[in-house]
Amino acid sequence: MTRHQGNDKSKPGSGRQGGFKKASNSKGNAPIRKTPSKFSVKPSESKAPRTPKAPSNPKAPSNPDEMRLNKYISNSGMCSRRDADIYIQSGNVKVNGVPVTEMGYKVKLTDIVQFDGSTITPEKKEYLLLNKPKNFSTAGDDAKGDGNVLDLIRGASKGNLQPIGRMDKTTTGLLLFTNDTDMARKFTTPNQRSSKLYQVTLDKNLKYEDLERITNGITIDEHKVYVEEVTYIEDQPKSEIGIKMKTANVKIVRKIFEHLKYDVIKLDRVTFAGLTKKNLPRGNWRFLTEQEIINLKNS
Repeated sequence: MTRHQGNDKSKPGSGRQGGFKKASNSKGNAPIRKTPSKFSVKPSESKAPRTPKAPSNPKAPSNPDEMRLNKYISNSGMCSRRDADIYIQSGNVKVNGVPVTEMGYKVKLTDIVQFDGSTITPEKKEYLLLNKPKNFSTAGDDAKGDGNVLDLIRGASKGNLQPIGRMDKTTTGLLLFTNDTDMARKFTTPNQRSSKLYQVTLDKNLKYEDLERITNGITIDEHKVYVEEVTYIEDQPKSEIGIKMKTANVKIVRKIFEHLKYDVIKLDRVTFAGLTKKNLPRGNWRFLTEQEIINLKNS
């Protein structure tokens, strides 16, 4: 019995390359039956299916109300996770007032987290501008059926956007929403530097001497109120007034004219910290551009 391999010229049985070498036993020339090699293939055997083993270290379900501290910081938009780890190790991050330096530390979404002195939230910072119509207010305690400005931006974002400053139902114009608490605080403090321009419609013409009194500052409730500028609107009746102030509180604008015995028929915020109503019809909203956000932070 022979097996040739290519052009091998060795004779069958003459060596290992030519094939199997026959051996004889002491009783004759019958070939010796060799014991099968341990590498030989055995006939397949039917076996019962194996039950899959449970993982030795099952992964614990994640808690949706908890988050790693570095991810919390990254989601807030302050920096990347890698940079957040550096801040954490340096002791510049506090959770509920206590510095945390432990890597992998988890915080609850209800915890108060301060990054380098500023309170942050794990939401991406968003900024939305609304041209508010009448019959909607910023108050959170409106009677059932009354309109709230949050109804006008519902579905715009999953973030907890809140209006900056207060607006009553009759006041219209620009209203900024954000989930950036630092930005909201910036535009509601008394010493803010950003200007707002209001167009006021009075029940009668504003006397020139009253215009001068407003320009020089008037005392209301024992507080001196100053404006940046107050003018008659060009080509309009003298009952149409433009007034420029730093305050975001529209009640003060009303009080100025009511103090001088005028009724405010309409009050419209025309500009807010450099933002205008251009291409933004009444009742519509839009998100700010990156450049507008930068300008707001620097204003």
